[in-house]
Amino acid sequence: MLKSLGTIAIIVILLVPVAALLAGQLSMLSGTRPTDIGPKNGLLKAPVASSWNVVMSQAAHYPHTDYHVIAPLTFSGDSKAAMARLATVVAAMPGARIIESRPDYLYAEFQTRWLKFVDDVEFLPDQSRQVIDVRSASRLGRKDFGVNRKRLEEVRARFGGRDGALK
Repeated sequence: MLKSLGTIAIIVILLVPVAALLAGQLSMLSGTRPTDIGPKNGLLKAPVASSWNVVMSQAAHYPHTDYHVIAPLTFSGDSKAAMARLATVVAAMPGARIIESRPDYLYAEFQTRWLKFVDDVEFLPDQSRQVIDVRSASRLGRKDFGVNRKRLEEVRARFGGRDGALK
């Protein structure tokens, strides 16, 4: 009896990761591209207050938790130049694919290597405040285990240092 339980446990331990990897490789974990993102009245899409799979710099405009809040990127000078630099930074990051790049908006998808999860990342400049508002959200699940925050902090570091000022 114990021997057969051990065999079942080993099979489950081996099969579950293999099945997840296979599902990822077949793009079954990537989700569908949202149709409701993009700037609307100067704001990016609201976070779902009960989920921990999105961070954004405009969270204060919506019902949110502290988990959702992240600082915008900062720049000095022209927002068009800042967005051009940002597009270059994002395009060079692993798993990134720019979907839409305009002087007033940037939308990219980031895909994980093995399981092919996709996150949607948006950037919206505000010339008057000298900031680029940010939003990064997982398509699937209710938790992101800090991946979206880590990604945006990596963008911040590559964009221009700890405070995000354009160098």
